Amino acid sequence: MSKIRLEFKWAIRFLLAVLAWMILEKYVGLHDVHIAKHAIYTNLFALVAITIYVLALLDKRNNDYEGKMSWKQGFTAGVTMTIIIALFSPLTQYISSTVISPDYFNNIIEYSVETKKMNREIAEGYFSLGSYMLQAFFGALTMGVVTSAIVAYFVKKQ
Repeated sequence: MSKIRLEFKWAIRFLLAVLAWMILEKYVGLHDVHIAKHAIYTNLFALVAITIYVLALLDKRNNDYEGKMSWKQGFTAGVTMTIIIALFSPLTQYISSTVISPDYFNNIIEYSVETKKMNREIAEGYFSLGSYMLQAFFGALTMGVVTSAIVAYFVKKQ
């Protein structure tokens, strides 16, 4: 565990940031009143995610590799962090969907049907806890690996 202490620390920070972001989205109305704008503004979380990955890999470089880190070391640390995030992402999705914003799925289903973006059956299948838990897991893996590769390139130092 001591080998991945920093990755675990930053993964927990990432997961807390996800929950804070969900609270912010709910507070500003992106889960109800301004649901039509949700798809646009939720993508701003990418800036938070990238910042956390940069800070995590800089922390790893400075504290575990004495200020020097190869791309491979950085990428490995980022992927390790990504795996931890992905494993816990269904839990954060569950908390977001049942505690923070329990009406989100009903609201987005109604919006999708009213605006004729989806029929009710498809919307109910797509906008469900199970679907979102799977999307959270695989989305975290995919985006985390890509982010790790890019950030590791920029924070490597020989």
